[in-house]
Amino acid sequence: MAVLPSLEEGANCQLFAYEVLRYFGLAPPDLRSSELWADTQATARVSVAQPLDLVLFNSAVDAYGAHVGVWVNEGRVLHLCAEVGRPVVWEMTEFVKRQRYRVLIGIKRVVDKTQDTVG
Repeated sequence: MAVLPSLEEGANCQLFAYEVLRYFGLAPPDLRSSELWADTQATARVSVAQPLDLVLFNSAVDAYGAHVGVWVNEGRVLHLCAEVGRPVVWEMTEFVKRQRYRVLIGIKRVVDKTQDTVG
């Protein structure tokens, strides 16, 4: 299992998504996208997204190097977008329009919570 760097070392879509979940009291595992997709201890695959689920996209049906975002609601995903240069919320249709995000790999729900939850 590879350990992911922290946001202090620079942001990427996955680190950003994990920090959003941590802010809301969830404990995502420090796994790269392919490891995250295979994980069954800290996350579960789900077919219907709920707020704060992780959503993985790629240009092919392969979780390796997948783009990771956070489900907000009603088909909207918050993600750190290199194309825009900042976090944005896109409708699912926006991902399909782009070659690099056109395949929805799937949805993962973090099942582990931190000791100190927000709220």
